[in-house]
Amino acid sequence: MRDDSVQRREWTVTGMDCAACATKVQNALGRLPGISEVRVGLMSERLSLNLLPGVGVDGDVEDAVRRLGYGITPRESGPVHDHEEQGDAGACCGGHAAAAETGHHHDHGDPHDHGHAAEDAAHGGHVHDDPADRGKRWFRTAKGRLVLLTGALLACAWAFEMLTGTRYGYWAFLAACLIGVAPVARRAFEAARMGQPFTIESLMTIAVVGALWIGAAEEAALVVFLFAVGEVLEGVAAGKARDGIRALADLVPKTALLDDGGTTREVAADTLRVGQTVLVRPGDRIPADGEIADGTSGVDESPVTGESVPVTKGPGEAVFAGSINTEAVLRVTVTKEPSDNTIARIIRLVEDAEEARAPTERFIDRFSRWYMPAIVAVAALVVLVPPLAFGADWDIWVYRGLALLLIGCPCALVISVPASIASSLSAGARKGLLMKGGAVIEATSVVRTVAFDKTGTLTHGRPEVVDIRPAAGVDAAELLAVAAAVEAGSSHPLARAVLKRAAADGVSPLAAADARAMPGKGAEAIVDGARAVVASPRHAATEGGIDAEGAELAGTMETEGKTVVAVYRQGRPLGILALRDEARGDAREAIAQLKRLGVGAVMLTGDNPRTAKAVAGGLGVDFKAGMMPEDKLATVREIGAQGGVMMIGDGINDAPALKQAAVGVAMGSGTDVALETADAAILRDRVVDVPALIRLARATMGNIHQNVAIALGLKAVFLVTSVLGITGLWIAILADTGATVLVTLNALRLLGFDPTRERSHQ
Repeated sequence: MRDDSVQRREWTVTGMDCAACATKVQNALGRLPGISEVRVGLMSERLSLNLLPGVGVDGDVEDAVRRLGYGITPRESGPVHDHEEQGDAGACCGGHAAAAETGHHHDHGDPHDHGHAAEDAAHGGHVHDDPADRGKRWFRTAKGRLVLLTGALLACAWAFEMLTGTRYGYWAFLAACLIGVAPVARRAFEAARMGQPFTIESLMTIAVVGALWIGAAEEAALVVFLFAVGEVLEGVAAGKARDGIRALADLVPKTALLDDGGTTREVAADTLRVGQTVLVRPGDRIPADGEIADGTSGVDESPVTGESVPVTKGPGEAVFAGSINTEAVLRVTVTKEPSDNTIARIIRLVEDAEEARAPTERFIDRFSRWYMPAIVAVAALVVLVPPLAFGADWDIWVYRGLALLLIGCPCALVISVPASIASSLSAGARKGLLMKGGAVIEATSVVRTVAFDKTGTLTHGRPEVVDIRPAAGVDAAELLAVAAAVEAGSSHPLARAVLKRAAADGVSPLAAADARAMPGKGAEAIVDGARAVVASPRHAATEGGIDAEGAELAGTMETEGKTVVAVYRQGRPLGILALRDEARGDAREAIAQLKRLGVGAVMLTGDNPRTAKAVAGGLGVDFKAGMMPEDKLATVREIGAQGGVMMIGDGINDAPALKQAAVGVAMGSGTDVALETADAAILRDRVVDVPALIRLARATMGNIHQNVAIALGLKAVFLVTSVLGITGLWIAILADTGATVLVTLNALRLLGFDPTRERSHQ
């Protein structure tokens, strides 16, 4: 049973530039008392955990993270994205050593006072990515200064050796090596003290000490320098990977023009409140989710939905924060708090997606847990067996064993999956395609059948009443008044169509009470004291709500692709209404693209078979009609037994089927439901985005497989060459760092991938 006193807390952790960094933080905190369910997002830089008051305390968490060499700041109100908060994080990274020593964990000092490279390095291991360093040239960052320091020490040692001879040069290289490795050794010690003896820092320290022991001081100093260079490269690559997520936050303007009783004043966008009105000039970005109060203009929603063609919007229509007003001045009423606007929710979704790990990623994590200890054991055998069993030279085999140690770090392998997934999520978000993590991406890549809901998915979801046929003795106004009364409280597309037609004809709905939906059948309410029903002709026939003539007329209309409902009260037929919902213009092309991807498609609808056949025939898709929600659930389960199935719905109806499918996808322009209920969401109402989603998932999995091959391939090659003595220590450290940088750069290629464009090989 869950303890209600447990608090879920969040921090921003800066400086994690590879997957091993996130693992170290997670494992170290998992060992602290009162702390559970630790989650660390490498790309989002987010740390979240459960804290038991009175046992676990914030100071312990922050102190542990700082001792590992990372910056940490509380993240009380969602993602930390603005520059001021990032500056605080930078201060934490720059001044955490003093904080750890004094115990004043929240006094971060000046964010711009980072000290010298040696002092930064002394904070514990390689100097990590400081938010205050973002945007600076590499040599102006803390990491860059450490590279310059170790490089200068190495150059001085070489110069000293040239001037004084090898004998004295050894001591110069020894000094350079010890100065450079000291912070790495300290970091290794802290990690070991927290129960993590197998880290790249510990392997580095052992290798350098071993190299000094066999007299290879020059090479040991070179390894320390190359390690620092590798850290700069890894930091740059990790920063690039995060830029996609940071770019989303930059879409929302920092300021807004608040309309305050006829006068306007500039305010910070994050201070806006629901109900306030803002003025948006042509060319400006809309500062908050809202509703247009006055004005008509083209709105470019590409930052949110990826749809590049501006949409003309007027009073009463919703707009998203980050969208661009292209034509005329708009007055917009704020409808959502800044922390809950569409882009903020997308950012949270992308960040949360890091925790939904792909099966491949979980496997690699398990693999890496025994991989590094196994490498250490192999290195020990390489060092001991040849000299002890065959009388080989100790120095030669110690050297080769040390090279093996440096190659043994699985950082490139572990980051191969999250780097690709982070890039994929960012690329998808820019096109209005959202997937909730690696598990969803992996499942989407193997989808074999897509099941579509009809209304609002393959069709526009905006049906219109096209025929009104009252029964004998009933006029059209009475028929509409009763139907509108029953549908008054419903948000269903058919209900909205009935209400719209009643309003257009000047008919006021009658008073109604106890309205309720009858899933798969229709709706009912008490109208003027009598039970009134709007239902499918099939259900109406079971209650005497439609006569023979009405049933025959309904059948004729259904063959024309119309949806027909019967209206009756107290079992007395009042007539029928026929509605038509046109198929989306891109629906047929989407079905064709799915077929070219080798993916089947089927339309599942509660509509009658004749209407379903008319719609499906025009789209070239199979269909199943007259389905209740439980029928859709059973069908999805049945299809899923033969291969991966994706269900596309509107996020409100068909919830059981969406959950049953391997991947449930909600269509809807940024609605809360579309963003939060299903496994994935398509923000722009385009059916062709369904095959685009599959293309993105397949490209991501292809990228992951490439990364795993690069990481394991390089390791295998250099493991062999190190044992054979072909490559040495400095090549070993380059192989480790190089593999990490290569897989990260390969993952970054996904940021430029356009899933909406078909490729001939797919």
